[in-house]
Amino acid sequence: MKSNWNGVMPAVFTWLKESKSGTLEIDFDETQKQAANILKTQGKNGSRMNGLVGSGTLGENSYLNTNQRLSLLKSLSEVAKEYSVPLISGASSETKEELAKIIEGLATVGVDTVMVMPPKTKTVPSEKEMYEYYALSEATAKDVGVTIMPYNNPDAAGYHALSTELLMKLSVLPNVTALKISTIDVSIIETLMLENKNLKILAGVDTVTVHAGLAGACGGITGVGCIFPKASVTMQEYVSNGEWAKANKISQALNSLSYLDAQPLLMEYLKLAMGIHYNDVAGGLRTFGKKLSKQQIDDVHSRYLLAKERLEVLDLIN
Repeated sequence: MKSNWNGVMPAVFTWLKESKSGTLEIDFDETQKQAANILKTQGKNGSRMNGLVGSGTLGENSYLNTNQRLSLLKSLSEVAKEYSVPLISGASSETKEELAKIIEGLATVGVDTVMVMPPKTKTVPSEKEMYEYYALSEATAKDVGVTIMPYNNPDAAGYHALSTELLMKLSVLPNVTALKISTIDVSIIETLMLENKNLKILAGVDTVTVHAGLAGACGGITGVGCIFPKASVTMQEYVSNGEWAKANKISQALNSLSYLDAQPLLMEYLKLAMGIHYNDVAGGLRTFGKKLSKQQIDDVHSRYLLAKERLEVLDLIN
């Protein structure tokens, strides 16, 4: 499944349920259902999400074992095929050899593009080591029939920043189809676009969708768009058409909730907001991640209601 990357795609949540033994397990049916609901939503100008991101940061990725992750992605591939969009998933490892094995596994369950995060090492790799890490992933992806998307996430703890020089070197590898830049510093996007105006760059933080578009990003990967897909798709429509004032109104309406996308507990916060939106607070609080305090829960609830109220004025609630 190919993508031109011009648009927005949701990083869907992995919904969980209680097993008979009382432990949490993946609710495949609910996860598929919610992914389908997001993909079928249209913006005001008729466009839809143009991809599906599964088992990402918002999808409990850090807490899933290999079998859980592959089973989840296999189920999401069915939804992606139904709506004719590519399935994207992340991958990271300490060594390039381990990363190659992960990519091989992802290709067997229907993943079309792998977002390759920097290596999980305590010491900072040299530029040469970092390039070799990504080069092997690109070659492996070619062998198994998928593509890769180098993922620069310098704002997240535990991930090494990719220099603009390295990103440019990686962008010209044959099997690299796009770059994902997850940072509020959109000047990185602008710098890359000035070097190569044909680059495909996706923004990864909801608060900067409009600013990233101004800097040259062709689209983005969204978490808040899982909750308010009509608003997210419509905002990207306006960005793509250069209707900046209209896009900015939506960005401002989403601001109270988008703020959470740049916080360390973004998965827990946004998953709860999703639960509130669908009258399933208990489900929204089921996570392999951290438990939220009452103060945090109340804050998410208030932020959700404020965004909903603002979007209702703009007729952007599904």
